[in-house]
Amino acid sequence: MMRHLTSTFPKSGILLLGNSVQSLVPSTLISQAESLLEGHRIEEAIDLADQQRRKLQANVSVDEDEADELRYVYQRIGFQCFTETLFEDAGKNLFNGDLDPRVLVSYYPELRGSLFQASDTMDVYAGVAERMPSEASVDAIIVANLVRNYSPHLKPNTQTAPPTAELRKILGMAAVDMLEIFLRKCRTRRIVEGKRKADASYPVVDTVLAKIYAQAEKTKELYTLIQEAHSIVLSEIEPALKQTGQYNALCLLYKQTGDDESLLQVWAKLVEGEWTDDEIPNPTEDMLSLLTNSKNRTLTQKWGLWLTRRDPERGIRLLMPRETGKRPQRPEDDLSLLEQIRDANPAAGAQFLEYLVLQKRSSSRDLHTQLAMVCVAQVLAALEDQLISKLWRAKVSSYASSRSESRTTFFSYFASMTPDSPSKLARLKTVLFLQGSSMYDAELIRERLVPLKHILSLELAIVDGKLGNHHAALSAIVNDLHDSSSAEAYCTLGGDVIPSKVAQAICADAKLGLGLWAFGLNGKGRQKTVDANDVGLVKRKELLKILLEVYMSDEAASAERVALLVNSQAMNLDVVDVIPMVPAQWPLKVMSSFLARSFRRTVHARQEGRIVKAISAGQNLDVKDRTWLILREEGMVVEESLDEDDGDGADYDEKGGVIEKVASAPPNGQEEKTSVPWTAESDAASLHIT
Repeated sequence: MMRHLTSTFPKSGILLLGNSVQSLVPSTLISQAESLLEGHRIEEAIDLADQQRRKLQANVSVDEDEADELRYVYQRIGFQCFTETLFEDAGKNLFNGDLDPRVLVSYYPELRGSLFQASDTMDVYAGVAERMPSEASVDAIIVANLVRNYSPHLKPNTQTAPPTAELRKILGMAAVDMLEIFLRKCRTRRIVEGKRKADASYPVVDTVLAKIYAQAEKTKELYTLIQEAHSIVLSEIEPALKQTGQYNALCLLYKQTGDDESLLQVWAKLVEGEWTDDEIPNPTEDMLSLLTNSKNRTLTQKWGLWLTRRDPERGIRLLMPRETGKRPQRPEDDLSLLEQIRDANPAAGAQFLEYLVLQKRSSSRDLHTQLAMVCVAQVLAALEDQLISKLWRAKVSSYASSRSESRTTFFSYFASMTPDSPSKLARLKTVLFLQGSSMYDAELIRERLVPLKHILSLELAIVDGKLGNHHAALSAIVNDLHDSSSAEAYCTLGGDVIPSKVAQAICADAKLGLGLWAFGLNGKGRQKTVDANDVGLVKRKELLKILLEVYMSDEAASAERVALLVNSQAMNLDVVDVIPMVPAQWPLKVMSSFLARSFRRTVHARQEGRIVKAISAGQNLDVKDRTWLILREEGMVVEESLDEDDGDGADYDEKGGVIEKVASAPPNGQEEKTSVPWTAESDAASLHIT
């Protein structure tokens, strides 16, 4: 007899007899577990597996074969519990058996969605695969279990009977809870073990877990999952988040994936009230922040137009291109965008038009004309209010009655004395733009202003000045506005009613916000006085003459006002032009100052001319004296004619005298030069200066 110990089964023994062999082999872990499960002794099978796990954990090194046996046993126990709807025990044992999460998720079709492809494969023990539930879903497993346990005892059937229907619902919730715990443990194990290599199960675990959190409205857990490193499939979780109203979580995922378009769509529906989410208190601000920092011009324009329909001021700020260092937009792109903004919101279109002309300094005549028309339309709309119309007429009357007390222009008076209002601001903008721009269609603007010329005399005068209708412009300023200061400024500046200093002083008022509207009046060469060139001087004299005619055409013209004009502009007025215009009944003292200054200036000019002439003559004598000796030493060279004259040898001098021909041409045809002594002329007559 011989006893032999094997390494595979250390506790087994072999007995060799003369004519037979007997062996004593202990049962394996798998066989013991299978035996217990067949006898429905699930608790004992679980205890057996736990004992084996503790033994393996106590070893310094783990035998991989024994570990595989243990995983197999746990998976067999887990699926046995799963089949019998013992979901809590099933989840624990399947996790201990290191089951691929995709296998368990496959029994939840409403959660797995399209996460699985037909080509996907999973490794499962053959013995486990043979004993896995054959049903397609966990709900089918629950229904089969209810039928097995309660049919035909419940009427009419287990699906419609209230007790089993309620039990089915409870078991379904327990199955989902088990899956949640299982997946959460899988994520925790992944983080603890520090697995960085991508695994096909990661997207399934994270996405299904996020769906469970969303459906159970576990917002805190959902946010924690999203904020940690995850592999959520956005296309799968998106419908679940929308269905459960978890829009903030959806926005967080869009931000992480950089899907700005979808993110803006969610915020837009929240702004419109189609969706609501307390976690997003101000979606409009979120949209503005995203679009302000976005470098996608197409996206910014699309949603800027959408925002313009609801908040014109903020929408326009988005649509105004920022200085990014990139190539600026083409003019045709600006025009196209302007039309789109007008379609979305006409008021916003007017603001964008102001931006193109005032800030971007567009040189398009069409845009300038459009802005001028918009400004005039706003003024005309304001005048439809009778209170505003009466107020503006009253300002003209009050200015006319107080004009002798101050040299303030009507424009300054209106800006300072009229209460702040949208209508006042509209008129100030209109006046500044009509004066500052030279690229709008003045004829078209004049047609709009003429019907209200008794109120809008200032605007009409500016436009007439642009058209060169100086008499009409000065008549409006003098006779309608009674603004002599602006009339004289008109002549001084060559046709501009508003001096640049006046415009800049009004635009400097921060309360009015007109800083950009003086753009045409701020240039260095825009309104310099016309004394700088002769053409401007002539024009200035012509305008002053027209202004004097306007003053004189008024039968009730004030002699003092005319005297003030001619005295202040005496340098540019000719006494010959002024005297015929003065009425005969005016006393001489009214014009005495102008006449005295004009005569004095005439005498001064004549005497200055005499002095200049005498100085020039003296300089000529000095030059002759210094060159006399030099010319005498050099002598004179007389060039004789080469042509043979048939006449009497005398030429007719153009100055009226007959001069002798000095010599005839030499015989050989060559020119002959002869030196002739030069005799100095007699001294010039004495110079007398009076």
